[in-house]
Amino acid sequence: MNSITYARVVKIALPVVLSNATVPLLGAVDTAVIGQMGLAAPIGAVGLGAMVLATFYWVFGFLRMSTSGLAAQAHGAGDGVERSAILLRALMVAGAAGLGLIVLQALLFGAAFAVAPASEEVERLARQYLSIRIWGAPATVAIYALTGWLVGMERTRGVLWLQLVQNGLNVVLSVWFVLGLGWGVPGVATATLIAEYVGVIFALWLARDAFLSDLAAALARLWDRAALRRMFHASRDIMLRSILLQLSFTAFLFLGARYGDVTLAANQVLLQFLEITAYALDGFAIAAETLAGQALGARSLPQFRQASRLTMQWGLIGAGLISLVLLVFGPWLIDLMTTAPDVRAEARTLLPWLIVAPVISFASWIYDGIFIGALMTREMLRTMALSVAVYAVTLVVLTWAMGDHGLWAALLVLNATRCLTMRSIFPAVLARVSAAAI
Repeated sequence: MNSITYARVVKIALPVVLSNATVPLLGAVDTAVIGQMGLAAPIGAVGLGAMVLATFYWVFGFLRMSTSGLAAQAHGAGDGVERSAILLRALMVAGAAGLGLIVLQALLFGAAFAVAPASEEVERLARQYLSIRIWGAPATVAIYALTGWLVGMERTRGVLWLQLVQNGLNVVLSVWFVLGLGWGVPGVATATLIAEYVGVIFALWLARDAFLSDLAAALARLWDRAALRRMFHASRDIMLRSILLQLSFTAFLFLGARYGDVTLAANQVLLQFLEITAYALDGFAIAAETLAGQALGARSLPQFRQASRLTMQWGLIGAGLISLVLLVFGPWLIDLMTTAPDVRAEARTLLPWLIVAPVISFASWIYDGIFIGALMTREMLRTMALSVAVYAVTLVVLTWAMGDHGLWAALLVLNATRCLTMRSIFPAVLARVSAAAI
């Protein structure tokens, strides 16, 4: 295994930072395009519909994370056959998951709107959005698996190209369909659907060597019981952790809808900035996944320690820079996102919470990467469960005392608690790596 240096961390992280930033930027563009209509309801509908889908899709986000950790460890151990088999297993799960979401769409959307107290107009537009987007489920979930495999292989430049192609096409089509053709909310959904299938085709091409080399041996190992059991355990823990995390964000959006369409729209605007922050800093978390996983596969405790230390340092630097940008340019960015005066005013009152969020939250994201690389997924699940319990209590107390500001305060409590709980058991992670190195 090559030495882990500041330069290597940046080489892995920078393409991911850029590619991840395009994901919430896409949401920001969608919001801005719809925002040019000058109405609060379409903004809230796109945000609500996207959040509903994100809740269901990120249940299967375990494919990205478990595939990354498994592939990184196989790569660090020099096992080429297992690298290919890991991707094949992940794609099988992705296909089944995507088809299942399509079949169950009526039940899933009905349940979502049963607990979403949005206005009649917002719900009507959100249902239009969802009825189109759901047909991209197989492609979206497959991209999770392919992205995780590329990350584990340390091919983050390919991840960048994937996001540029998919999201660039999505932006162009959204602008054309909404502003050019006047399709409104269905235009945003159609643009995303087309881009999802173009993206999965391109991702398969980027990972083509997994199908061209060692394919026969990988197929023979596809149903290996030990490997399947390891994948199942990691996937189960990460899936449950993802459910808890997505329920936390969904509760945030749904509870915010109680305060009216203007507050819902303002929260949606600021959530775009928070997602940009999370996706950008997640680049260093993904670098931690790659390097920590490879170090464990190579059975090198010094390399594991170095990967953890350097990625955490870079995360702190990135968080500080993002907070500074939001402090200086936050009001201007809000005005860029929407022309509705009431939404602008409400978003400005909430902006201070967003400014401090990166510094409070970054360490929890870096620890996620380290734990995934080490496949300490059970420990991740336990810390998330405790953190969500604390979050639930603070939601009740702080929203009662502070209204919508209490929602944002509780969200920061969630990330702070995640950081503290994972830090408390980090010595157990080092002990596992040390045992593997003996």
